[in-house]
Amino acid sequence: MFRRVSALLPFALIATVAAAADFKAAEEAYLNASIRPWAENAALVDAIKAANAERAAFDQAKIDELDAAWKAEVGTSDTPTITPVLTNAASDFLRAQVEASGGAVTEAFVTDAKGLNVAVSEPTSDMWQGDEPKFSEVFPKGKDGVLFSDVELDESTQIYSGQISISITDPATGEVIGTLTVGVNAESLM
Repeated sequence: MFRRVSALLPFALIATVAAAADFKAAEEAYLNASIRPWAENAALVDAIKAANAERAAFDQAKIDELDAAWKAEVGTSDTPTITPVLTNAASDFLRAQVEASGGAVTEAFVTDAKGLNVAVSEPTSDMWQGDEPKFSEVFPKGKDGVLFSDVELDESTQIYSGQISISITDPATGEVIGTLTVGVNAESLM
């Protein structure tokens, strides 16, 4: 029995590597065909530019204060920090894109230059993404910043999903102004 299992192990490994390569190609194709155009949407760009202007003087203490308030509000009915982000035109655009994806997109959110949420399709667990790779490994790379997260099983939904994060630039200046992160249902791309 052990010999049979041992003999099959290399084939299982090859199949896993091939599936991962296929998914990476599917993610890249989906990014280019479906997600990149979102980054040019005027509602998103305008919301990020407004947030960057409003939050320019925020220091880490202010960011931490907002993040703590957001976390405390998640799942409650009193949401003075979350509501302005969740109910703006940019968030409406993101929700429409999630709905139009037919299940391929599970969530979407946009950050400003500090990594704070500007627009969300649904509330995230925290407001500050600046300490996470989806921001810290994308924003500093400039206009070509992109990150594909590992695919993981979401225990609550029992769906395998990953995230694609990209830089958003100001079309007038080419300057990176924020990021867009999209949760992708891995099974829908395969």
